[in-house]
Amino acid sequence: MNRNKQVSNIESRPVGALITWPRRYNLLTDVYLLGRGGKLVQYFATASGIRPGDRAIDIGCGPGRLANELARQAGPQGRVTGVDASGPMIEYATAHAAPTCTFELVPAQSITYPEASFDVATSTFAMHHIPESERKTALTNIFRILRPGGRLLLADTHPTRGLRGMAIKAMARLAAHREGSTQGHGHDHDGDVLATVDVRRYRDLLTEIGFTALEFREGPFATGVLTAVKPN
Repeated sequence: MNRNKQVSNIESRPVGALITWPRRYNLLTDVYLLGRGGKLVQYFATASGIRPGDRAIDIGCGPGRLANELARQAGPQGRVTGVDASGPMIEYATAHAAPTCTFELVPAQSITYPEASFDVATSTFAMHHIPESERKTALTNIFRILRPGGRLLLADTHPTRGLRGMAIKAMARLAAHREGSTQGHGHDHDGDVLATVDVRRYRDLLTEIGFTALEFREGPFATGVLTAVKPN
């Protein structure tokens, strides 16, 4: 696999809200997580079930932190691809890529990798950026490119009470009105901004697509993690 390959031919279909400021994004997450962002991506990578030698894909990879951690855990024989619809994010991730990582400019609903290409797929803090009308297509694409027995991990902020819950709600509201939301298809507008980032909402859809062994858990730093398996 060629290192740091980029693809620029995104299809002309709605891609949702884009975050185009990777350095500020890293700074904001570091502040919110009190400098413990590295521990969170380690947790997500481990929770994905990645093993040495696996091929993995990170959907909505942003600046590439999780993809690089997946590459570290997969070892020198593993391979990781990060995809995102934001050009600046892909440029930044490519510039900071681990040797076994590549990053490609393509939204989740438009990926065209061959069937059964990956052992693991992850998507963290990203599904709510995909237009509602495109999410089934995106998740169906993920199912298609996973190998039988392949594992999926979805994660996002998780509704909580107290000061942390207030912070999550403020960040969710900010995300709902950042770049791209004026297009009218970047986020849900159902009056409950926390519902837009709750990955439990995808359980029925994942089951309909064909995933099994669905499991939800509360992760560290007020996150929710939903895992599933493509049956053999």
